Amino acid sequence: MAVKVSIDMVSMLRSALLQGAGAKYRRLAEALGQAIDRGTIAAGCKLPPHRLLADQLGVTIGTISRSYAELERLGQVVARVGDGTYVRQDGLQRQRDSGFRNVGDEAPALFDMSRNTHIPGQEVHFIAQALHALAQDPRGLQAISGYSAEAGQERHRVAGARWLTQEGLEADPGQVICVNGAQHGLHIALLALLKAGDTLATEHLTYPGLISTARMLGIKLLGLPMDEQGLLPEALDQACRQHPVAALYCTPTLQNPTTAVQSPARRAAVAEVCRRHNLLILEDETHAVLMDRRPAPLAHFAAERTLLISGLSKAVASGLRVGFVHAPAPLVGRLAAALRATCWMATPLPLELTAMWIENGIAERLRQQQIAEIGRRKALVAGVLEALEWRSPQGSPHFWIKVPEPWRASEIEEQLKRQHYLVATAEAFAVGQAAVPQFIRASVCNTTADDRRLLEGFAALAAALGQERGVPRW
Repeated sequence: MAVKVSIDMVSMLRSALLQGAGAKYRRLAEALGQAIDRGTIAAGCKLPPHRLLADQLGVTIGTISRSYAELERLGQVVARVGDGTYVRQDGLQRQRDSGFRNVGDEAPALFDMSRNTHIPGQEVHFIAQALHALAQDPRGLQAISGYSAEAGQERHRVAGARWLTQEGLEADPGQVICVNGAQHGLHIALLALLKAGDTLATEHLTYPGLISTARMLGIKLLGLPMDEQGLLPEALDQACRQHPVAALYCTPTLQNPTTAVQSPARRAAVAEVCRRHNLLILEDETHAVLMDRRPAPLAHFAAERTLLISGLSKAVASGLRVGFVHAPAPLVGRLAAALRATCWMATPLPLELTAMWIENGIAERLRQQQIAEIGRRKALVAGVLEALEWRSPQGSPHFWIKVPEPWRASEIEEQLKRQHYLVATAEAFAVGQAAVPQFIRASVCNTTADDRRLLEGFAALAAALGQERGVPRW
């Protein structure tokens, strides 16, 4: 929708430029902020696009961008990636604009099927064992009690390489950077390799954590069309011909939220497009570790340009906040510098516990237990979903469920919330202004061990969707 610049707004801002003092962007920000406070610019109003307002006022686009950024810093406006800047209004912000919700943020009465969290298992027992063993090892304690190299201690990088190694990829410890979880790895990758104003291509529906960190760093996201295998290589190629794309963020295995899994041929095609247009690839395999016998990663097809980002939060223990990034050798130093700028080094204690588990097989044991529990829970609730259209490959911790016409996903979400159940809609994952498909993501990973409650939640979801029986799964 085109946004017109009102004559009154232009006159007000021109006066601010002529009469005020200080940098132009500050004068404009102060004038707009005062107008917002007075109600002259109404709550919920979409501010003019940067270029349009810059042309009207005879200033640079950068001046407008800094003005809007100042207003956002002060909490007066909300910037939506690919959608524009809006005057803040209660209820206006979409879920992705309000940041992450942590476990425990919601009222206890709500049964949460909206998040993929680690299902508690034996990790507490193994943490106690590992801490006890470490307490008996003064030299080991001494080794993790001081500063480490930015990329991590050699032993921890070796363990990370072992965790990342899979069919088609023999990870090199010298190319591993230890991070405080996969989200931290993604953040330092963007911080090190892209700059404000750069364009990052991704799937039209993508990980909300990417949307949040890109917005904070001023990186533009470009959502690309998808099919049942995820990202379309031809759509990426066309986007690169039309936009100055710097990199691709992609989840080729168990894509979040659609659960898509790219075939080896699709991965090769995506890698070839990236090579042709000289794109970096940020490959997220946070959920992929839950799939046994998964296809070779994109890092196999384009090793010279792919950063593989992984963590243990979904498969082993979420609270440890341990992750690893495997990067092309020439980029390791830049990533280590970005890590130093954020936290100086990844925390050695959880890395030491994780390294112990990877070495003695406990990490793999916990991963297999997590896969088995996800499978058990999915088998438990699949019967109540048999009349619905859904996708959920082996290892996926959630179902991706189509909402039948004439219903909209937001209506089903609100209805279930009134019944004290939470689900996620495609809207929370959307990039840009393209039409959002009417789907719901429902996870089996609520931390409760109460199978009855889990069944009740999925039964309520099936009842809300109200489908007739006999519709096949995809």
